[in-house]
Amino acid sequence: MKPKTATGNVEAKVVCFYRRRDISNTLIMLADKHAKEIEEESETTIEADLTDKQKHQLKHRELFLSRQYESLPATHIRGKCSVALLNETESVLSYLDKEDTFFYSLVYDPSVKTLLADKGEIRVGPRYQADIPEMLLEGESDEREQSKLEVKVWDPNSPLTDRQIDQFLVVARAVGTFARALDCSSSVRQPSLHMSAAAASRDITLFHAMDTLYRHSYDLSSAISVLVPLGGPVLCRDEMEEWSASEASLFEEALEKYGKDFNDIRQDFLPWKSLTSIIEYYYMWKTTDRYVQQKRLKAAEAESKLKQVYIPTYSKPNPNQISASNGKPGAVNGAVGTTFQPQNPLLGRACESCYATQSHQWYSWGPPNMQCRLCATCWLYWKKYGGLKMPTQSEEEKLLPSPTTEDPRVRSHMSRQAMQGMPVRNTGSPKSAVKTRQAFFLHTTYFTKFARQVCKNTLRLRQAARRPFVPINYAAIRAECKMLLNS
Repeated sequence: MKPKTATGNVEAKVVCFYRRRDISNTLIMLADKHAKEIEEESETTIEADLTDKQKHQLKHRELFLSRQYESLPATHIRGKCSVALLNETESVLSYLDKEDTFFYSLVYDPSVKTLLADKGEIRVGPRYQADIPEMLLEGESDEREQSKLEVKVWDPNSPLTDRQIDQFLVVARAVGTFARALDCSSSVRQPSLHMSAAAASRDITLFHAMDTLYRHSYDLSSAISVLVPLGGPVLCRDEMEEWSASEASLFEEALEKYGKDFNDIRQDFLPWKSLTSIIEYYYMWKTTDRYVQQKRLKAAEAESKLKQVYIPTYSKPNPNQISASNGKPGAVNGAVGTTFQPQNPLLGRACESCYATQSHQWYSWGPPNMQCRLCATCWLYWKKYGGLKMPTQSEEEKLLPSPTTEDPRVRSHMSRQAMQGMPVRNTGSPKSAVKTRQAFFLHTTYFTKFARQVCKNTLRLRQAARRPFVPINYAAIRAECKMLLNS
């Protein structure tokens, strides 16, 4: 948080998460399929051990991350919650035991309406374990082809001593320093001898020297001749030297915007660089003084930011709050034995979620024509988690075989309402309060019926039916009908 204006108004930069009810039914089915695949791959059966209530409430704890950021006034803050990336090593039931705790595993793009797996997945679990072969018996030979399994690049049992190897590495660094002095581009980037020597001492030079030793069977004279061939000394440069100053500035700008999302960095800022090159440059960049300076600047900015902000109590009246006309709690709660008839039709109804009839406060919920209400506990749950605390009747019917006499249009409409979190009346009334789709039919005029009979030769219905996209000459048929009527 930081003060935004001279008046002291404070704005908070927040990341947007989406609930299940905020995305389309197609994406919800895709998310459920993804969760089922993860469960099958991890070989766990936690979902089968859950009750219907737990399955229902777990859907409210799932969020979808987005890359969308917004700046909101601090007065809009109503509470604090915790959102974490779902890990395969933890149980989803742990989120039900904690208040105001959510999880996510997919990233939602609101602009193109797509769901993608989060790239920050921690690779743990049985999918990422190595297949260990059976141990060979004593005297048994390994029939596997070693060249396909690994590539040998160093032999610790070489005839050279450690001192001889170190001396050869010093020679390789000296050759690298001299090669940078001869190279024009390196002289511009490393103008001093000290900087050239530091660049020649990087890992790329040492790896090349050790690889040269191994390829020449640890023959020092042969390996030194390879370091300085006829064309001049060998120059080995890594990503830190290959990148220009402008490319380094672009990388730092992209890192500030996207973090360690290297795919987006490459796509939007450095498309001419390979993903391997960008990742290698990042880990080398973290060893430079530039990284240390930026880290200190960020720490200073974080220290200057506001640590605490006073947010006044939200005192605006809730438009969904139900109050009795005479203020009697018995009337609001629908107490048995009272002869008071409330003017508000919502008074006296049970809670849509927990079916409670007693509550210190009631709230209207859903469309006005549904006349639904929630108790104080279920209303607080609805505001926090975006759903009813208890599964509704329509969600229970999805787990059971539906009766054959039920209208499929009503059933499909109820399932759509349940997936979007819309209220469905479950008071046990014989008539369903769900509004079905409006039916329509094509009304044919008498003139059209007459034209079909008397203008068969002109109309030619069979030929017209075989070519549905060719328009019918309506003017000719109308003229022929008028002529026949006049005659």
